[in-house]
Amino acid sequence: MKLTRFSDIGLRVLMYLAKEARTPAVTVAEVAVQFDVPHNHLVKVVGALAKMGWIDAVRGRNGGIRLAIEPDKLRIGVALRVLEGDTELVDCEGLGCRLSGDCVLRNALKVGVEAFYDAMNQYTLADIVGGNVGEQIVHMHRVFLMDRASI
Repeated sequence: MKLTRFSDIGLRVLMYLAKEARTPAVTVAEVAVQFDVPHNHLVKVVGALAKMGWIDAVRGRNGGIRLAIEPDKLRIGVALRVLEGDTELVDCEGLGCRLSGDCVLRNALKVGVEAFYDAMNQYTLADIVGGNVGEQIVHMHRVFLMDRASI
């Protein structure tokens, strides 16, 4: 299974925001620079995360994005299921597959996907930003602020 770019970016945004409360709020522009993501694409991801209630997004000069939930409350499997959507790995009907009536593959893939989400649900957002990763996120943010202040 391969995650979509949308989910990949969504997880990175959540991770970046999860490490510590930030004042001022992190801007979409900052996240775009940090992860080399097109601004327009990131705006769509941020919109989806805000719609889910996982982040707060405020527009305008003093706006930005902040995590709206406690990092230990968001399970990674839940986040991925929402970000990925509930689509199947194979589209038997769309392909007009002549095997679809008796094929076990479709169900086997469903079981595999459920096992993946169950495994990912063993981790919270807090778990994946612990240790060195969390320290690196804090460092990235501080360097960004220092670079911005020197302009």
